[in-house]
Amino acid sequence: MKRILVIEDNAGNLELIRVVLEMAGYDVIGAESADAGLKKARQTHPDIILMDMHLPGMDGYEATQIIKSDPDLKEIPVIAVTAICGLSDEKKVLEYGCDGYINKPVNTRTLADQIAGYLEGK
Repeated sequence: MKRILVIEDNAGNLELIRVVLEMAGYDVIGAESADAGLKKARQTHPDIILMDMHLPGMDGYEATQIIKSDPDLKEIPVIAVTAICGLSDEKKVLEYGCDGYINKPVNTRTLADQIAGYLEGK
């Protein structure tokens, strides 16, 4: 079973993503801050990380840079989950090391397929 770490400070969004992905057969670990997410990433070595970019304290951009500079974590795909408004936002998440992005609000009908695609390297 593939393990997904979801770093999301909004409890409602976190629960929605958890339910959708668990119904699709994934093991989901949640973290409500970047610090907690980094700790859980090091403890569990997930197959993929879904990263909210606008977190209190350390934001998702900084957390992604830390993950991508850590020899033990850098191979884990990090997918930004954010409200991307334009090409500059899209470019920014990729420049900070994200391997892709999913727009908020997440589409519960396509989320599991999007994750499967990222896990397959698409």
